[in-house]
Amino acid sequence: MSQALLETYAHTFAELTPETVDQLCTLVSEQVHFRDPFNDIHGPDALRHLLQDMFARAGRPRFEVKDIVWHEYSGTGWLGWHFSTDLPVIGLLQVEGCSRITFDNEGHVKEHLDYWDSAPIYLQLPFIGRLLRRIRNRISSQS
Repeated sequence: MSQALLETYAHTFAELTPETVDQLCTLVSEQVHFRDPFNDIHGPDALRHLLQDMFARAGRPRFEVKDIVWHEYSGTGWLGWHFSTDLPVIGLLQVEGCSRITFDNEGHVKEHLDYWDSAPIYLQLPFIGRLLRRIRNRISSQS
């Protein structure tokens, strides 16, 4: 596959709105595998549902793609990104992460694996966050 396919996917993802979810789903294969710290799904219908749910539950979700890297030898793309949104209970959430993207022989995304630290979400939850902050402080090298 190619850098151009990765760039098309990255730009579509960066411009994602409730109205463009279907457009993004045309770029993925029927067997697409998407995974992040909270989801592990297969197929464009599951991806569509996940993205529509994100827009319904989160306030102003926004992806900013900062890096687009194509590794020709492995046929793998990497996206570095910044995500921000307002979440109920938590408030403003800002996350830095990366995605590993692979394509099938027809040029559709077959795998989109997100890597990012979900700890900021847990640490901001009222009860669990307090407990996790205490644990973090006890095991930190700075304590």
